[in-house]
Amino acid sequence: MNERDIFLQHVGQTTRRPLLLHIDRAENIYLYDKNGRRYIDMCSGVSVSNLGHGHPHVMQAVKDQVDRYMHLMVYGEFVESPQVQYAKLLVEHLPQKLNAVYFVNSGSEAIEGAMKLAKRYTGRHEIVSFWNAYHGSTHGALSILGDLEFTRAFRPLVPDIKRLHFAQESELEQITEKTAGVVVEPIQAEAGVIVPSTEYMQALRKRCDNVGCLLIFDEVQTGFGRTGRLWAFEQFDVVPDILVIAKAAGGGMPLGAFISDKEIMDTLTFRPALGHITTFGGHPVSCAAGKAAMEVLLQERLYETAQRKGEKFIELLKNHPKVKDIHGIGLLIAVKLQSQEYLGRFMDRLVENGLVTDVFLFARDSFRIGPPLVITDEQIEEIAAIIRRTLDEVD
Repeated sequence: MNERDIFLQHVGQTTRRPLLLHIDRAENIYLYDKNGRRYIDMCSGVSVSNLGHGHPHVMQAVKDQVDRYMHLMVYGEFVESPQVQYAKLLVEHLPQKLNAVYFVNSGSEAIEGAMKLAKRYTGRHEIVSFWNAYHGSTHGALSILGDLEFTRAFRPLVPDIKRLHFAQESELEQITEKTAGVVVEPIQAEAGVIVPSTEYMQALRKRCDNVGCLLIFDEVQTGFGRTGRLWAFEQFDVVPDILVIAKAAGGGMPLGAFISDKEIMDTLTFRPALGHITTFGGHPVSCAAGKAAMEVLLQERLYETAQRKGEKFIELLKNHPKVKDIHGIGLLIAVKLQSQEYLGRFMDRLVENGLVTDVFLFARDSFRIGPPLVITDEQIEEIAAIIRRTLDEVD
């Protein structure tokens, strides 16, 4: 059996039709398969690889930490320098009330922790989320996911979940004194990059304040400069009570976190103690990689160029007759084509032409443009030309 056969027979699958690229190495925005063929990574592993692949500062940080130690003890017991220093760097670039970081393994676990924290702090049970939102696939995260097709097979789910329609201010009155927390993406990614108005986000903040519930922002996809600001919530002049991060947080290593005020976070330490526990959360190698990646992001101020680069993509693609709509923010862009069926044929040909990207879970006629933030203008022009050529080739 070759490795492809082993993958199909012995590795758990997510679909009946995986992409099956056999990547041998990766560098910058490029992936290389076992035969040496080059592919352009146009989705950054879904917003993970903000610096591209193999950035020397991140790679060196990983190697240095491996030489010191890897796992020592379950999270929260030892003072581990990579965790401490990364937490310090994060809170130095967040609003004052986001000053306590709880490191976990992934975005899904960070959502779970945030939901638990909201319930523990408020003493309430209800969680409000939104249709067409994606927050992960663990049972609690799935319970607030905004699509019935994804959840139907796994019921019963966590009770006391209420869903609203995103960016509809008239529905905010359904957030009440029974609500523990509102979980929301400040920009809905999997819905096809839906950007709300500043007025709506500020009204949401005000409603949460009025009823005494916690506002939880899921910035798993939008954080770390993806939208043209370091954090997407800065676009709206709104600060959450709990911030959820992952994906780019680990610099290519598995890492997530939920971040809040120390007073709120400390409620997980009593009645009961060990209110949230994780063995590998905040793994020292992951934290070393994440800190190194954030240092590069800050030093090179890559978030400041993301908006201009995204606008360049839009300008180069918007006038193609097969592009029905294109919109986004920063380097998170949705390109809408004529149908889901056409999109499938287009995506197959796109891979043949050397581009790798992804579709959106809840915008089935659109594909994603979300390359590493280090992408150059010349690379943008090359990618846009390949997309246009592929659109011309596919009927």
